[in-house]
Amino acid sequence: MVTKDDIAWFKSNFFSKMTAATKGTPLTVDFLTALACQESGEIWPIARKKLASVDEVMALCVGDTLDGRGAFPKTLGELLSKPDGQRMFEMGREALVNMANVVGGTYKKVAGNPKKYCHAFGVYQVDIQHFLKEPDYFLQRQWATFDGSLRRAMGVLQFALKKRGFEGRSSLSDFELATVGIVYNTGGYKESKGLEQGFQPEGGKHYGQALFDLIRLAHTVPDPGADAPLLETPAAGQALIAAPSPVTRDGTPMKVAITDGMLRVRSEPRISDPPQANVVAHLPDGHPVRALAGPTRGFFQIETSLNGALVQGFSSAKFLVAGPSNQKIDVSRPADATAASRVVEVNMPEKAGVVTRRKDRATARSLNEKGAPGRSGTTPDELRAELGAIVDYLDVENPDFLRYQPTRTATFCNIYAHDFCRLAGAYIPRVWWSGQALMQLAQGKPVQPLLGNTLFEMRANDLFRWLRDFGAGFGWRQTGTLTKLQTEANQGAIGVIVARRREDGKSGHIVIVVPETADVTAKRDATGEVVAPVQSQAGATNFKRGRGRANWWKGEEFAESAFWLHA
Repeated sequence: MVTKDDIAWFKSNFFSKMTAATKGTPLTVDFLTALACQESGEIWPIARKKLASVDEVMALCVGDTLDGRGAFPKTLGELLSKPDGQRMFEMGREALVNMANVVGGTYKKVAGNPKKYCHAFGVYQVDIQHFLKEPDYFLQRQWATFDGSLRRAMGVLQFALKKRGFEGRSSLSDFELATVGIVYNTGGYKESKGLEQGFQPEGGKHYGQALFDLIRLAHTVPDPGADAPLLETPAAGQALIAAPSPVTRDGTPMKVAITDGMLRVRSEPRISDPPQANVVAHLPDGHPVRALAGPTRGFFQIETSLNGALVQGFSSAKFLVAGPSNQKIDVSRPADATAASRVVEVNMPEKAGVVTRRKDRATARSLNEKGAPGRSGTTPDELRAELGAIVDYLDVENPDFLRYQPTRTATFCNIYAHDFCRLAGAYIPRVWWSGQALMQLAQGKPVQPLLGNTLFEMRANDLFRWLRDFGAGFGWRQTGTLTKLQTEANQGAIGVIVARRREDGKSGHIVIVVPETADVTAKRDATGEVVAPVQSQAGATNFKRGRGRANWWKGEEFAESAFWLHA
């Protein structure tokens, strides 16, 4: 498995060459590093520890000795029948033996067969099927140098950028970069499948997901000469997620001026039917925005940041007024609110000798059954598996687990969200401090947790407000799109969709967004954007994993909704 030390070695040796190669493209050093890890990461991380020469390490970057190919050459005889086929076989055979002598493992055994030879060459792995059209790349050993392999790879990557429609872009997200890698691997990309495509070893991840994980890992290693990495390595039990997207486009400073409710941001400059259908965010009175264009048909095109979410869309010109010329739009980050805060996490105190179980009807107390799973992994694979184990443990579909089963008068989405997050190491309250208790805590006074006195039970509507008002202090931030929400959940982060009911006496709703699996995937539109993430909920209907009702959070019964993330 590739480590941060391996990535640091690769960057230190090839940083300047990768920087030069990516100039004028949206590709990055971290992407090229991750691609090298994905293509030949089972070779050079071992060889670099045994050989002093970087050139020798690069010359050992060969692989793929599997038989039963569908591409040329399907058999050794087919290769030998072509011009220079004997030379190509001898080169592939020599490369295998040399590599196996250093790397060992299963390659050592394979090399013992005199008919075995390598089918892929170079740190960026060019398949031997291209030998007929590009014999010089192979026979002149261009693949054996970093320069030669990188030059060949950049040609294919330029094709991949064009194939994905990314020509002319100055930057790409990690997800978009991973889709470029899928084209590099397969020659195409199917928007509906997301990252679950490309080569998949038996029992392993698809090429796209594996490459995405490596891109993120590369972000945790600083470039040579840099003071810090792009992303800090998270603590065990937390996911490595992208930083909030800042507002980068220039525009006219404006601010929200509304006296009733919230300002709706729409995906297009019109009021939809029903009115909530094209709403992408809700902005409070006084919130700063940048007007990028307009007004057109009574709408300004705007951009802003809301609790860490990049918000882009259209808002009614009637509710926007000029803002100060020096107006800044800061990006809220998790834990910003905790530094000087005296407001602390609270749970209903456990009662001696009482076990709160899934089989019992819900109370204000949190689960305390023994043997519950948690989240302590340090890799995306571990974190995904742990979140899956929590979903299966809580098993909201089990009729014996009365804690989550709806009754004629109540549903328990709020309790399931609390239980899931608590096991996963994130805090969403089951009970919270009263207003008087918060005032006492702010003054540094001790407060005893007493239900109905200093504590009250939290419903879904309360959780919507709590996330907005207190979430950043407990590691939460908003994100602007379902694609970002699902992408980070697939990294082992916790995703939440929450909607506040218009009538406070009626229930809002909250669901957990969980990692995709081989059996349950998100729904994507023709452009590849997620339109229905994988959700897990207790509600009127309980399900462990599913896509839920389409755009349920945009229902007219809800006043506003939001997507939240916790690493």
